[in-house]
Amino acid sequence: MALIALCLWVVLAWVLQTVLTAKQSWPAAYGLIAIGLPLLAWLWLSMSPLWALLGLGVMALVLRWPLRYAARWLKARLT
Repeated sequence: MALIALCLWVVLAWVLQTVLTAKQSWPAAYGLIAIGLPLLAWLWLSMSPLWALLGLGVMALVLRWPLRYAARWLKARLT
């Protein structure tokens, strides 16, 4: 069930990407992150940590721009 939910999350991300404009994409990304974190926990508990890491990799591929901005923000904070 958790893998099906991950696939539905990917489909939702694709639909949001095709429908929304650039200004609307950031709130959608926050929503996808809010949905994705419990989904990762569900994958971890129901399948195994390996599947959760696979799900994290898929989510990182989909949400690459928020990750890049977070990495820049973290780098600026640390230096």
